[in-house]
Formats: sequence, C-alpha cells, structure tokens
Amino acid sequence: MSPVGLSQALSKVKFPVNERVLVGVETSEDAGVYLLNEETALVQTVDFITPVVDDPFVYGQVAAANALSDVYAMGAKPVTALNLLMFDTCRVPADYLPRILEGGASKVAEAGAALLGGHTVDDLETKFGLSVLGVVHPSKLVRNFTVEEGDYLVYTKPLGIGVLTTAIKADLAKEEEVEAVCKVMTTLNRAASEAMVEVGVNACTDVTGFGFLGHLYEMLREKGLGAELFLGNFQLLPGALEYASMGLLPAATYDNEEFVSGVVEEAEAVDSDLKSLLFDPQTSGGLLISVPPERLAALLSALRRKGVEWVQVVGRVGGEGKIVLTSKKFSPEK
Repeated sequence: MSPVGLSQALSKVKFPVNERVLVGVETSEDAGVYLLNEETALVQTVDFITPVVDDPFVYGQVAAANALSDVYAMGAKPVTALNLLMFDTCRVPADYLPRILEGGASKVAEAGAALLGGHTVDDLETKFGLSVLGVVHPSKLVRNFTVEEGDYLVYTKPLGIGVLTTAIKADLAKEEEVEAVCKVMTTLNRAASEAMVEVGVNACTDVTGFGFLGHLYEMLREKGLGAELFLGNFQLLPGALEYASMGLLPAATYDNEEFVSGVVEEAEAVDSDLKSLLFDPQTSGGLLISVPPERLAALLSALRRKGVEWVQVVGRVGGEGKIVLTSKKFSPEK
C-alpha cells in the first residue's frame, strides 16, 4: 500500500495494549519489539515482495535480505525465520520454486539465523519473503524517530534500485547494470547494523518501499524536525539517472512523492531526475543512520572497517519540519 493509504487504514484500527510491547505500530518502526526479560527483547517483522529479477535464486536472496533488514535496522540480531511463499501452481515452472527457497535460505544462513519452515499459498502472483524473529538487549535497541538536532545522516547503499528493477522488467537494463543492482539488493545490512551498535547512534531506519524521503520523513515527523540533504553526496546505481530521465519510474514513486509533498523544499534548483530517485521505492535498500557529530568519524570508520562498500554522509538534521534539498557536497574532514 502507499504510505498515505496505509496511514489512513491504520488510523481506524484500535490495537490491543500490552505493557511488554516496547515498539508497536505507532511510530512506523521497522519491526515490533516485545520485552521478554530485563536482558532480552524480541524483535519481530514480516516482509515479502514480488519478483524483481528474472533469476529465481537471486530473487529469493533479495526477498530474504529485504526482510532481514528490518531486524538489523533496530540494532538486533536475527535468530529464526519462516518462509512465506505464494505462487501459481499452474503457471510457475516446477524448478522455479525450490530455487527461490534456496536463495532465501542462503541469506538466512549468512545472517546466522535458523530457518524453521514456512507457509505456502496457491496465488495468481508469485510473492516470497520471511517472517523474522531477532533479539536485542533493551538498552541497545535503536529506534527510527529518536533523531536529535544537529545529527548527521549516513546512508549505506546507492539509490536507484526501483528504477533499475523497472528497467530489468522492460528488458532495457545492461548486463553490468543488472549485476550491480543485484549485488546491492542481496547485500545484508548486517555489517552496517553491527557498526552502528558498536559506535552508538541516535536513530536508524532501513530505506525500502516508501523511498529515501518517505523513510526520512518518518524519522523526523515525531519530533517535528527538519533536515538538509547534500544531493552531491548520494551514490547512484549505474544507469539510474539515465532510466529516470526516460521515465522508467515505478508507480509507487508518485505515491511516495505525494506522501512528503508538503515538507520537501529546494534551496536551489536541483536536478529533477536526481530528485525523482529520492522518491524511488528501494527493495532491500540501505540503513539510514542518524548519528551525533562527535560520533560521525567513529561511525564512518566502523562502517568501512566492517566492509560496508557504500558509505555516504547525505544530510544533517535541523530546522522545523522541512526537508531542504541542496546540491552541495559535504566532507566530514572539513
């Protein structure tokens, strides 16, 4: 669902209250959190997607990495997972389904979690994902809305995933572009999560279907804060700008733009195609981390030491309620 439609639907639902629920649906967090005891909180999420690439094994990897990311965004470690698989038994080749499951299992194993089974449904459209259970010490839990004035915003993957997968569906993407986007989507956010927990940060979310600006807005709105974005610092997938200029934008791009239309401003004219990538829905995107200035250098160092390939300082929290786009570049060394 679009972020606007989802917000409207949830506003009509009365959810049961439980004193052990540390995180529910109220602040659009990446996962729910239940306090088990003084030392352990359970982090639970579920996510599934339709195919974004042709290779069923890679599709399974992407879907699994996408679901596991919610747990990583909370600073937690995945412990168990269950498969969710929907497919049309009359039209999907028999050898396609095991390959999806094998791809998903490979990422669960890479995460160090146990795969306990799952559920299958005969459906007209293929969908695959995971329900994931993780654990975290309650004091180490990372929320999405606990940003502070002056925090720097660090992002850990390039933009353009939705545009590239749209180009793949249109049979326009070059082989090297397909390889690049598959590498990004199948990369777990495990290392980035471990780095931020090690350093200690103020807030984090993972950037997925609501696009970069949609998820950033969810981080800022609880406290009524704004941010300045450094568009010159964003890393982009190869071909992303070209395909955006051709209009190869996922339909959800426009829903995401509507979601934040009242809070986004341009300090000066910015490239329209680059701006559209900020609304682009990201499948298995990176972690967007809000870190205080005195810990920025330590975070960047930890991310690089742990092998995070795409590290970029993309903005700073400040102001009241507006996300201001600038073409400037920022260097933490200056």
